[in-house]
Amino acid sequence: MSSVKVVEAQTGKAWKDFLNVPFLVQGKNEHWVPPLRIQQKELLDTKKNPFYQNADRRCFVAYLDGKPVGRIAAIKDNRHNEYHSENTCHFGHFDVIDNAEVAEALFKAAEDAGREWGFDLIRGPFNPNINEDMGIQMDAYDTPPYIMMPYNPAYYPTLIEGLDYRKSMDVYCYMIEQEDMSAKLKRGAEVIRKRSHLNFRKLNMKQFWRDARLVWQVHMKAWEKNWGAVPFTEEEFHHLAKNLKTAVDPDQVFFAEDPDTGETVGFSLALPNINEAIIKIRDGRLFPFGLLKLLWLTRPGKLQSSRVIVMGVIEEYRNRGIDALFYYDHFIEGQKKGIQRGEMSWILETNTMMNRAAEMMGGKRYKTYRIYEKPLGGPWE
Repeated sequence: MSSVKVVEAQTGKAWKDFLNVPFLVQGKNEHWVPPLRIQQKELLDTKKNPFYQNADRRCFVAYLDGKPVGRIAAIKDNRHNEYHSENTCHFGHFDVIDNAEVAEALFKAAEDAGREWGFDLIRGPFNPNINEDMGIQMDAYDTPPYIMMPYNPAYYPTLIEGLDYRKSMDVYCYMIEQEDMSAKLKRGAEVIRKRSHLNFRKLNMKQFWRDARLVWQVHMKAWEKNWGAVPFTEEEFHHLAKNLKTAVDPDQVFFAEDPDTGETVGFSLALPNINEAIIKIRDGRLFPFGLLKLLWLTRPGKLQSSRVIVMGVIEEYRNRGIDALFYYDHFIEGQKKGIQRGEMSWILETNTMMNRAAEMMGGKRYKTYRIYEKPLGGPWE
């Protein structure tokens, strides 16, 4: 008779198993993009990741007949609860074989941790928060994820829903091909640009930290009312900007400025989809040969796709087509560098304006990610 055992992973073998579980569970799936191990270690490091200045986590590994077969983390996000006046535990970093007994044991460990912290609801996955990758993929399992998006096997929703978790929120991904952009749309974009009475410019790498701060400031204003949004602390944003500085393409970061006030009222950031290259580094290790392979596979003109990862327009300037214009500029600039397609993600299912803008650009909704939740105090009412 098989035996499932869940161990809290802090150090030693259990911690190594926690980091290695995704490779054991999904390593043979050709559509899965292995996480770079060095990045995962930093993401989970409570001393190096500034998110943990206001948060805590407990990590668990499941063993079946002595072999690691699953993992999960319970996450205490203090700033989320303060900002949204909630009493919620998050779960994340979930990976598991197709086994309901193992999944149940893992979620029991996360739920028990949430109860010990005094929470009355558990929600996720967040890896580890809403500003990183999140959600359970619900469809399009034959397509690899884009940069900073997760991937999971098709059986995950069944396992989670079998444990009485229900949908909290869906987020959508849109795909647009260069060939789908019509001449009419191009003319429309230029009309929007003139009518907006705004100045549009790209990122200035010589003034990178000035422009990064502008992104932070607009992001706080533009996202303050979004579902689940938690503003970056200055330390968190500096950490993120520092990591993105080497990957960002200044021709794919746009700002909208009001010439009358000098205020930056919107921005949009797209990144080259380096997952096209990382998917070929199957062990997730940059050394000794992975880094050379990554550099070779991401040389100029090699990548054919990009992802619009974040966009923000402050409330007073919405409904002017600025978001659609940003999308348009991303693909025009991308075309010059051999980009053939792009993903616009993720967009909340409730964000009518952004979903409409993506569709107006010719984007096709092709993938959905779901956030689940469950009460910790008893059954659903």
